[in-house]
Amino acid sequence: MHTYRTHTCAALRQDDVGQTVRLSGWVHRKRDHGGVLFVDLRDHYGITQIVADSDSPALPVLDGLRVESVVTIDGEVKARAAETVNANLPTGAIEVFARGVTVQSRAEELPLPVAGEQEYPEEIRLKYRFVDLRRDRVHRNIVLRSQVISSLRQRMQGQGFTEFQTPILGASSPEGARDYLVPSRLHPGRFYALPQAPQMFKQLLMVAGFDRYFQIAPCFRDEDLRADRSPEFYQLDFEMSFVTQDEVFAAIEPVLHGVFQEFAAGRVVDAAPFRRIPYAEAMLRYGTDKPDLRNPLLISDVSEHFLQSGFGLFEKIVGGGGVVRVIPAPNTVSKSRKFFDDMNDWSKREGFAGLGYVTRKGGEFGGPIAKNHGPERMAQLYNELGLGPDDGLFFAAGKAKEAVKLAGAARTRVGEELELIEPNALRFCWVVDFPMFEFDDEQKKVDFSHNPFSMPQGELEALETQDPLDVLAWQYDIVCNGYELSSGAIRNHRPEIMYKAFAIAGYAREEVDANFSGMIEAFKLGAPPHGGSAPGIDRIVMLLADEPNIREVIAFPMNQRAQDLMMGAPSPASPRQLRDLHIRLAEQAAKAAAEANGAETVRTDRIGD
Repeated sequence: MHTYRTHTCAALRQDDVGQTVRLSGWVHRKRDHGGVLFVDLRDHYGITQIVADSDSPALPVLDGLRVESVVTIDGEVKARAAETVNANLPTGAIEVFARGVTVQSRAEELPLPVAGEQEYPEEIRLKYRFVDLRRDRVHRNIVLRSQVISSLRQRMQGQGFTEFQTPILGASSPEGARDYLVPSRLHPGRFYALPQAPQMFKQLLMVAGFDRYFQIAPCFRDEDLRADRSPEFYQLDFEMSFVTQDEVFAAIEPVLHGVFQEFAAGRVVDAAPFRRIPYAEAMLRYGTDKPDLRNPLLISDVSEHFLQSGFGLFEKIVGGGGVVRVIPAPNTVSKSRKFFDDMNDWSKREGFAGLGYVTRKGGEFGGPIAKNHGPERMAQLYNELGLGPDDGLFFAAGKAKEAVKLAGAARTRVGEELELIEPNALRFCWVVDFPMFEFDDEQKKVDFSHNPFSMPQGELEALETQDPLDVLAWQYDIVCNGYELSSGAIRNHRPEIMYKAFAIAGYAREEVDANFSGMIEAFKLGAPPHGGSAPGIDRIVMLLADEPNIREVIAFPMNQRAQDLMMGAPSPASPRQLRDLHIRLAEQAAKAAAEANGAETVRTDRIGD
């Protein structure tokens, strides 16, 4: 007999009836039926029902245990009566009559239940994550994550990519999000940075001649968190040599489509090639560079209709260089005025000035905008937009950036409120043709808008002859259901183009040499054209698991304040650790300075005595 088990808790079937078996696992549930105890025994693989009656020496032992205690059961497999078969359980046709039990570990009172799908405060779930991971939904998510990574790895290798590992301890970069810094013991006052991405290293692998690289790369960014963002995350990082944008798309689309199709669980998945949407069109028609194509609503610019209008507010906005964008609300004939007012109130809660609207029922227009603009002009606008006699219309007006943001958010909100979002679908698109530069209103200067290492479309000639704000880059994002899975680009591999691009953004040649010395020197020694991307593993799994929060698909996530409640990180360093790293905390430095000046240390806990 095996020490702990002959079978897992998902293995036994009708054919095993009559066998003597040994199972080990956690006591998932207990049900006392008056002298007969039913126990659901759970392990990683599944659940088997254990029965202990008054003739079984296991009965008093099992009866005295709390759920989640770990036990080993010896017993005989028996067929369930026809009326007690559980068709929802793979082992539902049998049960094991317990003849003996060994308690491996007794569980104390649980901080949260494992059986069932009750909602529990996230703080408790993360503090006791090892218990939370026993819950079926979370457990399945983590298994799904492993399966997705395995599938991605096999598909990348099938496309001719070779897996490499890049360093975790590197140099800080002035571009991108805030770094996590690691102090050096051997080099006082100097710091390593954890990688925000293996960007430079993977490009250097292309310069080194490896052609097609990938890795499941850990990345770290010290930035504010949200539902789809974690300070520590993984991405399918890849890079290719001697490729155009089209060839990058052709390589990664079968990988993404294949893995989503494999784990779609009946949902519709867009086939490759995925739709391509220029950035300018995405911002106009969807109000975001992360469009959710499950939503059929499209935004339109109607600014010209209000150049001369009885509605003075919009006329003033357009005359001052602003825009008016509209979002249709189809077939709202049954909606009361409250629906439209609630949308306006929602926009104000989101920090916007307000969301105007027009109602239309049976061809009759309603609302202040329609009254002031006039029925004839409103009919002309509706005809141009292809709207019907019972369709409403929402208006986002103001400076272009604010109007775009409000229109995008309102498109999503209207789609949700009117239940227009396509269910059970995974819709992909590429957003392409990003602007190379943008104007930073705070710094009052031109800066990079996306990735500074991207190749501008038109290369050096474009940088020298075009307005910087008109230059497009070979940059692209892959988006699914409104989530950006990754950003990528065809890289700028020519030093003279890189110097010029950084000069436009206000960086001197010497700064480029100092901050990006490894890359710029490599490019001076023969670099191939190359490009790539890095789809986020966590977001892929989040979409496939149909979870709204990325923390549900990470085994040991941090909370929204980047704290590990289970292990107590971040934690204070001991004085010895700080000395070894040549670090003095600000409070220690202040105390030392005060003592050096002969100042008396004041005990703040005694003030007021």
